[in-house]
Amino acid sequence: MGTTQLESVPEPKYWHLKTVLSEALDSDFAVGEILPNERDLAARFGVARATLRQALEQLELEGRLQRRRGVGTTVAPPRTAVSVSTAQHDWPGAPGDDWQTSDATAAVPPLAVRRLFDGDAADETHVVRRTRLAHGQAVAAELLYVPAGSVPELSAIDMPSGPARGRAVLRALQRLDLEGQDRAVELGSARADDAKELDRLPGAPVLVVTTRYFSEGRTVAVSVATYRADTCRLTFGDSGDVEISHPGQARRAS
Repeated sequence: MGTTQLESVPEPKYWHLKTVLSEALDSDFAVGEILPNERDLAARFGVARATLRQALEQLELEGRLQRRRGVGTTVAPPRTAVSVSTAQHDWPGAPGDDWQTSDATAAVPPLAVRRLFDGDAADETHVVRRTRLAHGQAVAAELLYVPAGSVPELSAIDMPSGPARGRAVLRALQRLDLEGQDRAVELGSARADDAKELDRLPGAPVLVVTTRYFSEGRTVAVSVATYRADTCRLTFGDSGDVEISHPGQARRAS
């Protein structure tokens, strides 16, 4: 097989700089230490600020750096392992669930979410917002969409918005027979509300985990969970054989 055009393209300057910066983070900086400003870093490494900025953005994407409001760019700690194992055959809110309910409202789901219900999602849908904590740190924010038709016993109850409504929706889900669930993971950018909850800047890289819950042969709930891509890795499967790991750690697959 001949050499492709892509293989003949030289390595971009920012990518080489990212490698140099990564080595510097290991040898010259401690976890939590604030990096010098862009002007000083660019002068130190003899590059343009635009090139430096590209390298820093890539290191943030890989979880080596964190940009924090009012603080600056700091060296990130090792990522926290967060299990999203398919071995967990429980509804959201079941015993052992480490999510905290913060709010709930009635709203029309986004079109992308409505499509996951195969047209069964009614205009009135319970939207439960939850936060997942690991070692006291918020690592994920979730929007759980539950159509009123999935939990009809709640339709006649005058529930106010807020955590109480969310807990009532979760209790109603427990009464259904969970037949299965599926998940999809994709890279995304933090929306303003999720960024605030996760102490990130809007547009920061995140991992979006979308889960569909099935009962009585149909989708009865959809979870869209936004995980901090810079501080956690996700583990999958009964034994956690597939990992998205911190750079430098071994990656393994089943």
